[in-house]
Amino acid sequence: MANNDIQLRSGIVGGTFLSTIFNITFNDIVFTIIMAGIGAVVSFFVSCLLRRLFTKK
Repeated sequence: MANNDIQLRSGIVGGTFLSTIFNITFNDIVFTIIMAGIGAVVSFFVSCLLRRLFTKK
């Protein structure tokens, strides 16, 4: 029974991986990198702003 469960899980994971890897384009990767960079910069500036607003002097 456990062997059957491992085969099912590996089949699902392998199928999902193979179906997504062929559908990802270079433009999707570049877009993801750019959006992650924008998100990191915005997060940094918001945390700096909140730190200035809520620190006691």
